Amino acid sequence: MSKPIAALLAIFALFPLALSAQPAPEETEPVRWSLAIHGGAGTLKRENMTSEQEEAYRCSLQAALDAGAEVLASGGDALQAVEAAIVLLEDDPLFNAGRGSVFTWEGANEMDASIMDGRTRAAGAVAGVTTVRHPIHLARAVMDDGRHVFLSGAGAEQFATAKGLERMPPAWFATERRRKQLEVMKSRQLSALDVEYKFGTVGAVARDQAGHLAAGTSTGGMTGKRWGRIGDAPVIGAGTWADDRSCAVSATGWGEFFIRAGVAQAICDRVRLAGEGVQQASDTVIAEVAEMGGDGGVIVMSNAGEAVFSFNSAGMYRGRADSSGTNEVAIFAQD
Repeated sequence: MSKPIAALLAIFALFPLALSAQPAPEETEPVRWSLAIHGGAGTLKRENMTSEQEEAYRCSLQAALDAGAEVLASGGDALQAVEAAIVLLEDDPLFNAGRGSVFTWEGANEMDASIMDGRTRAAGAVAGVTTVRHPIHLARAVMDDGRHVFLSGAGAEQFATAKGLERMPPAWFATERRRKQLEVMKSRQLSALDVEYKFGTVGAVARDQAGHLAAGTSTGGMTGKRWGRIGDAPVIGAGTWADDRSCAVSATGWGEFFIRAGVAQAICDRVRLAGEGVQQASDTVIAEVAEMGGDGGVIVMSNAGEAVFSFNSAGMYRGRADSSGTNEVAIFAQD
């Protein structure tokens, strides 16, 4: 064998050793728990919001995110985390849920909420309640009771009394800001969407350390709504859905279109049955809503703990946190 060939073979012989000497790639620790929240979607532009207003919203979102994350980090379940985040948003007059809900045409505050357990697909929902401080707690009580899924109006109020849930006088939910929106709508003969083009519905989705999912949504509906109108927020499959086999979803937007598209369940079905990723499934379904003429957005949690957002409006109040250290809140589309 010639010396050049022998030298070349000697060089090649070194390659397996060199490859074996490379450090093994670091394995990413799987997410143990994950949480995402929203406070509504709509025409949210930075130039239309003062720095003080923006900071107030960001602080409120962070507080709700922290409340839910604390539950999950300490080993609590996904349902508890969803409730913990939503109750803070229901008490915050910045958002259209609980205190700070918009007014109906007749000048009342009527609230809706729903919640769903991804383990069993048990669900609870309420609509048109006027004195229950935390509609999300009432929805949870309906689910836990198990005899029904959806209660409304006076019957839902009676059920709240039977369960001993906290009540507040109707005036407690009213704010001057929301009252002025109704007055502007009536005086200028505007549509509900023209008064303040935001959907302040609140919601949360979570994956706990046991790998279970949950979703919840709460809202005051649309400014100037009439005839007992109900949007998508309390409709299981439209505004809320959770299934451990796929994902959990909470929606916010123009409810009539979200109901027609069955948005929340449609996203999870695409994940489970078509094998799509949660971002792809979410974007596809929100695009369908846009094609019909509606807008809004969703927060989605995969059963692996991936939290994503999808919306076709200028912004959405949102946030997410997980066990890997992610902790962020955002408002505008470009955030």
